[in-house]
Amino acid sequence: MSTSTFSSAHRLYVKSLYRRYLQNSLDWTIRRDLWRPQALQIRAEFERNRNVHDPRALAEILEKAEAHLANMKHPDPYIPPTAPGGTKWERNTP
Repeated sequence: MSTSTFSSAHRLYVKSLYRRYLQNSLDWTIRRDLWRPQALQIRAEFERNRNVHDPRALAEILEKAEAHLANMKHPDPYIPPTAPGGTKWERNTP
């Protein structure tokens, strides 16, 4: 069994960052057929940095990714109607 360089908390953080990237791109492009190539591009970007083992270089990559995500955040993100903050949240629907 191989030992891992990074902790499980680091893996969860990267997964969370990846999901936030995908969700943000889906906020900008609603149609899935147009969104899918963007999702593949995001995946390729994460895969390019998969084998970075230097903690300082990785911290710089993650910092740039967070800054880019904050810069590209949609001003009016899509919220599903039944989710918290949605139009049907906490309604008594039958």
